[in-house]
Amino acid sequence: MFFRVEARFGPHRFTVMLYLVPTPVGNLEDITLRALRVLKSVDLVLAEDTRTSGVLLKHYDISVPLVSHHKFNEHQTAETFAARLEAGEQMALISDAGTPAISDPGFLLVRAAIARGVEVQCLPGATAFVPALVASGLPCDRFFASKDSCHKRKGGTPNSKVSSTKRGR
Repeated sequence: MFFRVEARFGPHRFTVMLYLVPTPVGNLEDITLRALRVLKSVDLVLAEDTRTSGVLLKHYDISVPLVSHHKFNEHQTAETFAARLEAGEQMALISDAGTPAISDPGFLLVRAAIARGVEVQCLPGATAFVPALVASGLPCDRFFASKDSCHKRKGGTPNSKVSSTKRGR
């Protein structure tokens, strides 16, 4: 099936220049066909950790150049990459696992790209919290997610300011 999709779309160039591409959380097979197609078609892949991302790209035989873009260099590289995007390069931003810019680097690059008029597209894909929530048996019609929701906060217990929801409301 994957190869038929590739043959149908061929070397299609997209109008969007920066793609935020979710990567598998724990299982390399949890990636979409669209994510693979985008990763194969861009000029450059920006990665949180090139060693981790290199395993993914090698697994799917993707040979696009891979460059580091992580929390220790993103303040210095975001504007440079945004300028390259504005000049017409196609790029994909990936994190080690899950969606870029959710508790991972990416926000600064997205903001810089938008400021330069570059289109940004976030692909749907792997997340950890949605399957965990759905499989928990807790009500899913309303929920709160926070990066630091499990850390003890000053003046109380974790999430002491968030009211709990009773099962079935």
